[in-house]
Amino acid sequence: MYKNLIKDIYEYGINNNVPIIKDEGLDKLLEVISVYKPKRILEIGTAIGYSSIMMAINSDSFIDTIERNKKMYEIAISNISKYNLSSRINVYLGDALNIDINLLNNDYDMIFIDGAKAQYRRFFLKFATLLKKGGIIFTDNLSFHGLVQKYRDNTLTDVSKDLRALVRKINDYNIWLKDYKEFDTTFFDIGDGIAISIKR
Repeated sequence: MYKNLIKDIYEYGINNNVPIIKDEGLDKLLEVISVYKPKRILEIGTAIGYSSIMMAINSDSFIDTIERNKKMYEIAISNISKYNLSSRINVYLGDALNIDINLLNNDYDMIFIDGAKAQYRRFFLKFATLLKKGGIIFTDNLSFHGLVQKYRDNTLTDVSKDLRALVRKINDYNIWLKDYKEFDTTFFDIGDGIAISIKR
């Protein structure tokens, strides 16, 4: 039902193969926001602005979001402006791993990681320093269309070497996150696989 609020953006994403959050994942994301009521959110991976707009519409949060693809960045800026959310959503153009964290806030209540899958651990470690104690890191795409489980079961066949390497990195991130002692992490087998990590 959420997608109906900004149906034009949702349909553009589907029709142009833009990776936008699945309905079940969005439902969980908005549930977490509803419960924890974060004042400031950092999003890694803006794409066309679908998830950041949905977070803003369903909360009073201020959102900083980072996108490395210039075309996606420009579309996101246009979409955010169209929904009169430019005062609450700030989009940075650039690679999140290269961006100067001093440009960002140092008191985020929540971080949403949805960028390049192979870099999830590096994103986590870099931006966790900007998260308040008790803050949340929400990671999406941890099952990666079911391929992570196939990798674990040794049934991931007939895929390219690059895809297999990506799936392995996502699996390694899952394992690392489960054991990372500075956060308490819960995994959810919904959407495309979600982890909610709370900073101790």
